[in-house]
Amino acid sequence: MSSRRRFVRIATIAIGVPFLAVIAFLALTPRRIEERIPNVLDLVLATAHRLGWTSLDFMTLEILANVLVFIPVGIIAYVFAPRRLRWLALLAGPAASVSIELVQLLALPNRVPSIADVAENVLGATIGVALCALASRVLNSPASASPTLETS
Repeated sequence: MSSRRRFVRIATIAIGVPFLAVIAFLALTPRRIEERIPNVLDLVLATAHRLGWTSLDFMTLEILANVLVFIPVGIIAYVFAPRRLRWLALLAGPAASVSIELVQLLALPNRVPSIADVAENVLGATIGVALCALASRVLNSPASASPTLETS
């Protein structure tokens, strides 16, 4: 394994594990996020409105959050998928999202599982995989190779 790949994997673990723990906490606790941190959501909406995004409402914010929060899931899956099986990273988003919604359905009566949440999460994870595939292609292209000095 190259030193660059090793660094990427270590950085992904260092950032990804705490991130996934927070996601699990938010998704798998009995109370909905808007009940837990209403002031933060109000602050985000108020800031967006002050910046001119007056059409942003709670529902749109929730959709955006569902997409954005799963982008790292796709990135993590891509980084750890074997090179020849990178397409498997595309299954991480649906697997994680459906698992979350099933736990909410079966074990968390105050939570409302949603097919829309699954679709939004899958979109986010797919974006994460696509970003990694694009970055990998750019970084591994001949044009990005380090120039070498030719001596006579």
